Amino acid sequence: MYQVSYNDLIKQLPHILEGETNFISNCSNFSSLLFNSLSQINWVGFYFISGEELLLGPFQGNPACTRIKIGKGVCGTSAMKLETIVVDDVHLFPGHIACDAKSKSEIVIPIIIKNKLIGVLDIDSPITKRFESIDKTNIEALLNQLISLTNFSNISKCYEV
Repeated sequence: MYQVSYNDLIKQLPHILEGETNFISNCSNFSSLLFNSLSQINWVGFYFISGEELLLGPFQGNPACTRIKIGKGVCGTSAMKLETIVVDDVHLFPGHIACDAKSKSEIVIPIIIKNKLIGVLDIDSPITKRFESIDKTNIEALLNQLISLTNFSNISKCYEV
C-alpha cells in the first residue's frame, strides 16, 4: 500500500550508524530515519524498561507519554507478551493509551537482547490499517540490524524473558 524501499533502508542504516555504538545516539538516528522515510507516520520512538514501567526514550514526533506500565496500552502489552503487536484501529484496542489523539493505527515491536526485554519500538500512524505484514517483517529486520550495531549493555534494568 505505501511505497518505501525497505531494502534501501536496510542498506542505509549501517552507514548512518557507522562508528557509533551508543544506544541513545543510534536510537535517535534510527527513529529519525524511519520517521522521515515511512509514509503516513506521525510518531516513531523507543520506550525502555525502567522498573515496572516503560520509560520514554529517543523519538520523533509530538511529545509523548513519559511512562507506561508493563501490560498497559499497546506498548505495555507488547512488552508483557514479548511479541509484535499491529493494531489497525487503536480506538478498538482495549486500554489504548492516547498520547496523541491523531494516532489511529500502531505497530509495537519488543526489543529482546540475550533473552532480556530492554524495551519496545513504537510507530504510530494518523490513518487506520497503516501497517501490513510487509511493514512488520521489514521493521523487525531493521530493528534487528539496529540491535546488532548498538551497545545496549549500559541499560541497567532489563526483564528476563
